[in-house]
Amino acid sequence: MSGTTKVSQHPDRADQRSGFDEIHVLWISEGMSCDGDTISMTAAGRPAIEDIVLGLVPGLPKVNLHNKVLSPAMGGEDFLAPFRAAARGELEPFILVIEGSIPNQKIIQGDGYWTSFGNDPDTGKPLTLNWWIDHLAPRAWAVVAVGTCATYGGIHAMAGNPTGSMGLADYLGWDFRSQGALPIVNIPGCPIQPENFMETLTWLLYHAAGSAPPPPLDHMLRPQWLFGKTVHEGCDRAAYYEQADFAKDYNSPKCQVKVGCWGPVVNCNVPKRGWMSGVGGCPNVGGICIGCTMPGFPDAFMPFMDEPTGATFSAALIRPYGAVIRRLRGITNMAVNREPKWRHAKPELTSGYDAHWRP
Repeated sequence: MSGTTKVSQHPDRADQRSGFDEIHVLWISEGMSCDGDTISMTAAGRPAIEDIVLGLVPGLPKVNLHNKVLSPAMGGEDFLAPFRAAARGELEPFILVIEGSIPNQKIIQGDGYWTSFGNDPDTGKPLTLNWWIDHLAPRAWAVVAVGTCATYGGIHAMAGNPTGSMGLADYLGWDFRSQGALPIVNIPGCPIQPENFMETLTWLLYHAAGSAPPPPLDHMLRPQWLFGKTVHEGCDRAAYYEQADFAKDYNSPKCQVKVGCWGPVVNCNVPKRGWMSGVGGCPNVGGICIGCTMPGFPDAFMPFMDEPTGATFSAALIRPYGAVIRRLRGITNMAVNREPKWRHAKPELTSGYDAHWRP
């Protein structure tokens, strides 16, 4: 292909690196998953995946997407061809996207496997997800874990699971660096919020084009600008918490901390961003936050409908303050809900206007 790259000694200096004019996105969703992240991604609109693939976003390299749901390939070997070529070192540059948690193949005694993607052309035996990661990740220009299963293990990695599942960084190592000198990019969510993924992918593509620095990530390798705030900080029910005005059931518009919401301690922007086209977001539409974007999900947040740890204590602390503030605001609310006395239809003007006043 026509793209070339030169990585500088300072990979965060985009102006010191010539960009690609074409790049492949190899998306494998054969991890332990439900394909929900792929489905969610198709709902994105800012930008839509179609806009990226059709070259409608200015300044990006040409993108060749290889995803089983969206691929124009006929399937089978036709679909697998670019993945096989990349594993042989014959296709570059590419961004590797992994969907689904990574099972531990080493704990299997004898034959068998947890999940596979195509067959070995020589032996006919299934090629495990682990085999593909081992062969593709070291050659990838960037590696992206999409969804909480791929980022931190998620549902399949919960206590008592027989698969030894883990997140991609647990498998490759948290200090892993791609061919583009980038750490793994973790975009959690069960499933991902569509715009969160597309916005991050677009940033990566601008970086690939040489026109942007790498996306800033936090200590858990999440995009910092997306996961730097809590659900509570963006929730339209947050003021009720401040006033110690808590919902007692799921029909209430008030703060849902006492009925199971973990929003005050969960890093997620969904209430502020919405889910599709700015609409939705779990607490915004009556649902509680169960922490699905977090590394400790689901174990640290179960049972989901129970009052979260510390909610009683924090509510007890804020209750006296909240009660006073609520009453004071009520008094002020009554005052500002009255019109001034000079607004009337009487023959005299009482607004204080003085036609003869001069400064």
